[in-house]
Amino acid sequence: MTWDEDEYRDCLRSERRAYAWVLQHHGGLTPAEAEDAALEQYPYEPADAPFRGLVFHDEAWHWAMLAIHGDRYVVEHPELTDPPHEYRALP
Repeated sequence: MTWDEDEYRDCLRSERRAYAWVLQHHGGLTPAEAEDAALEQYPYEPADAPFRGLVFHDEAWHWAMLAIHGDRYVVEHPELTDPPHEYRALP
């Protein structure tokens, strides 16, 4: 996929915000810790990076649940498969 730079940056900001929200509300991280983790999970990739934005193929909820509960979170915590309304309502 080719990204318009503004579109890419908007998506990056949105996914970082959502990821940090999950880590705070479900992982117990402080806002600063969650923001640092989001920046690490979603680093800026230059426009010529061959797989730029590949991390967006799954939403932040999924990546955060993996970080918090591991790769079996869907089996061990089926109630966390779908994000709650509060997550969906994030700007």
